[in-house]
Amino acid sequence: MEDRDWRNQTATTEFIILGFGDLPDLKILLFLMFQVIYMATVAGNTLIVVLIVADQHLHTPMYFFLGNLSCLETCYTSTILPRLLASLLTGDKTISVSGCFTQLYFCGSLACTECYLLAAMSYDRYLAICKPLHYSTLMNSRFCLQLAAGSWLNGCLALIILISFLSQLLFCGPNEIDHFYCDPIPLMELSCSDTHQVIVLDFIIVSVFTGPPFLLTLTSYVCIIATILRIPSTIGRQKAFSTCSSHLIVVTIFYGTIMIVYMLLKRDTLRDLNKVLSLCYTVLTPLVNPLIYSLRNREVKEALSKAVSKCGFHKNVQRLQDNNLA
Repeated sequence: MEDRDWRNQTATTEFIILGFGDLPDLKILLFLMFQVIYMATVAGNTLIVVLIVADQHLHTPMYFFLGNLSCLETCYTSTILPRLLASLLTGDKTISVSGCFTQLYFCGSLACTECYLLAAMSYDRYLAICKPLHYSTLMNSRFCLQLAAGSWLNGCLALIILISFLSQLLFCGPNEIDHFYCDPIPLMELSCSDTHQVIVLDFIIVSVFTGPPFLLTLTSYVCIIATILRIPSTIGRQKAFSTCSSHLIVVTIFYGTIMIVYMLLKRDTLRDLNKVLSLCYTVLTPLVNPLIYSLRNREVKEALSKAVSKCGFHKNVQRLQDNNLA
């Protein structure tokens, strides 16, 4: 009887993403803040990619993976912030069911890809610090391409299974998602169907597709730290640690906030805190990646300095040519 009741109801055709709707007085401020963050994220990550492609000194495995990560961060933030900016600007918080599933797919697949790319970067640093004599042989260009391609492929496959099951659910009751993007847990809470199997599937997918890269990252850094501590000279330890400190900061921010959100903050009373911490791995991490890698990395700073100098040189040459023509 209960099964027949919800089947007789009208199926939901669109959702309302509440976002930060409980802060209407701060709507303009939030729009300006997220607009600046989005522009800075895209500009910063694009600059990293351009520098890596243009500078021959950055054609190494470490920077190859960093270029992939910067491309991914640009795509990742572009699946969330433009939609959030549009809703803040126009006040329209609706999104179609298919649009919600599309956003969920890209957010989830890119997050999964990031887990694998961070693992590949940590393995690269492990080989560089713990196996320096075999580094160039093991981390060759073919292996780098395989790791990068495998990371993107795993991310794409991970969410196809979940989305196919989510699309079978019926949504016929409340349609308000208390988040700033289509997150799977708030979405499943709105379904009229039995979501037990999908929740179990979601847990299995997260465990299978993000557990191994996390363990690989953790194991790599345990070995790296142990190797660094065995280096006798202080200067040697500092030099070795400086090559992986930027990546370690990014890994800590990304995994730290995800674990807090998905393991600890499950109660409704902490939902607002959940939103704030979700901003850390969806918005903050893509923003700080280029800052961390450019400010803490000597090679990137040198490449940027060369690019600025070359740009200034070309401008001076052009100015002289214009003066001569005049």
